[in-house]
Amino acid sequence: MTRVRVAAAVLNQTSLDWDGNQRNIRSAVEAARTAGAAVLCLPELCISGYGCEDAFFGRGTQATALAVLREVVSATKGMVVSFGLPLLHRNALFSCACLAVDGRIAGFVAKRFLCGDGLHYEPRWFKPWPQGVRDTVTLDGQDFPIGDLVFDLCGVKIGFEICEDAWVAARPGGEMSPLAVDIILNPSASHFAFGKYEVRKRLVLESSRAFHVTYVYANLLGNEAGRVIYDGGALIAMAGELLAAGPRFSFAPLQLTEAVVDVQATRLSTAQLASYQPQLGGDNRLEVACPFAWPEVDPDASPPAAAAWESSPHRKEEEFTRALALGLFDYLRKSRSQGFVVSLSGGVDSSTVACLAALMVEMARQELGCDGFGDALRYIPSLAQAKTLHDCVRCLLHCVYQASVNSSDTTRQAAVAVAEAIGAEMSCLTIDALVESYVAGIEQVLGRKLTWQTDDVALQNIQARARGPNVWLLANVRGALLLSTSNRSEAAVGYATMDGDTCGGLCPIAGIDKAFLLHWLRWLETEGPAGLHPIPALAAVNLLSPTAELRPLSSNQTDEDDLMPYRVLDAIERAAIRDKQPPLEVFRLLCPRFPEYRRDQLHLWVERFFRLWCRNQWKRERYAPSFHLDDENLDPKTWCRFPILSGGFERELAELREYVARLPGP
Repeated sequence: MTRVRVAAAVLNQTSLDWDGNQRNIRSAVEAARTAGAAVLCLPELCISGYGCEDAFFGRGTQATALAVLREVVSATKGMVVSFGLPLLHRNALFSCACLAVDGRIAGFVAKRFLCGDGLHYEPRWFKPWPQGVRDTVTLDGQDFPIGDLVFDLCGVKIGFEICEDAWVAARPGGEMSPLAVDIILNPSASHFAFGKYEVRKRLVLESSRAFHVTYVYANLLGNEAGRVIYDGGALIAMAGELLAAGPRFSFAPLQLTEAVVDVQATRLSTAQLASYQPQLGGDNRLEVACPFAWPEVDPDASPPAAAAWESSPHRKEEEFTRALALGLFDYLRKSRSQGFVVSLSGGVDSSTVACLAALMVEMARQELGCDGFGDALRYIPSLAQAKTLHDCVRCLLHCVYQASVNSSDTTRQAAVAVAEAIGAEMSCLTIDALVESYVAGIEQVLGRKLTWQTDDVALQNIQARARGPNVWLLANVRGALLLSTSNRSEAAVGYATMDGDTCGGLCPIAGIDKAFLLHWLRWLETEGPAGLHPIPALAAVNLLSPTAELRPLSSNQTDEDDLMPYRVLDAIERAAIRDKQPPLEVFRLLCPRFPEYRRDQLHLWVERFFRLWCRNQWKRERYAPSFHLDDENLDPKTWCRFPILSGGFERELAELREYVARLPGP
């Protein structure tokens, strides 16, 4: 026997949804069995879900995870399957992969390297397993090996790297090569970020080449716990060749990727290496022998299949669209919301959110079919009557334009045009009476009139806040999820009205800079995602300069006049927050990058950014949950922490002012 059919399944799990997770696991096992796979790798912590957070310490979490494990192990007759779960051992919690062989537990491999940076907090819950250690865990009166193990299944050796194990320099895979391991399974929970898939693919290919093994990579799929989106994308490689690549951003509960590998071929390629030195006559205490009858497998030369959009020159735009669509789909159904409400202003941000919600409906129906889409959202009674795509969008998405005396006909027309183009239900309201009543009440309290000359910010904010109760009420009546529309650029400087335009239970685009949103919306107007279509009605939005429309129309208010050009703002934010540069260094970086602006103007914008950043940290703490889409996120709960109260960079800004004063010329 030299050929083995291996498989990796990506699963759309939900934290602590024991029954739902088990259904997906069982379906994956049966799909692999039907495909003739002997080995199946499932994602990290797939039994409990990866995002359980402090619930990992819950009294019943480990007990229930073990109960589910016992229930699913019996389904592995004639197969080799890895299950991910948290395991309490000697008063420490470990992230483990349990290898089940022919319906029995063979042992547990514990994760050695924990991810504790970015949005990951694994060291808060788990302990790293020490290298080269084997121990025994007792379950139901039976002893099982646990540790840094390799499994010998009648001559075919299987080892593990669990997610982060593969991303470090001194990784376990390097220790498996001298042990003559044939197959390395990598059960992962690797979150989506722009461009990360290519890194993963290179890692899998290089791992299979460097270690001369078959490398099987499984990932989670979808929005598992609220903020993090997993793109799936299972990978199977052998000796540096990619044999199979699974789809990404699928709306299905699972996707199976399988391939036939030749263990004799990887062994012979290893034998030809002058540098290879096997471990001879050593201690084999880390090896676990398991009897297993390997089935005969015919050769299989199926090449890896990639979706057409994967090779698109607009890769980031495609990934953004598909990640947000999948994130919204899962958030909708897992929160049991009846649909979405969007306060559609005719601007870039709200138009982006509304279009993404509509695209979600279209993309999910396209993949799942009408019946599958309806079944996924069967808890929404009104959707059962929706027969066409237009019906479904109208059922699930309600947009509201709320005009004040300072709103223009142009933005209203743009909002209505977008809503009609995407098929959303659209309502137009006026808020002047509400605003006037609030202003009159406070004028009575103060004993004076409020004017634009003395009360500019307050008069702007009350308009934004007056819109909040209407959309909240509509969302509550419909049982829908109110989507807020703040972006990352404006969140960085607090250019938002709390309890106004920040109203919502979810903020899908809070992790994305305004410059990209402007670009994406132009792309969606003229081209759109592969396999779908553009939305030409967005031209009405793209022709407008972004504006809050909170001052009198005669002031010609624009966002960039209030703040600074978005390109400059985003450059400052990346240098100051992502790269942790002080104000003086940020200014030095900007001068050659933006020669079209005077140095005194750049100086003003750098100071404005740092002051607004420090002054508005409390706003970041109150934004609705957002999706993590790249490693420049400003979410204070998962990525970017900064004190609410601080010294405000006073010393550093004084240093900048002194430096600028010494410069010759403007």
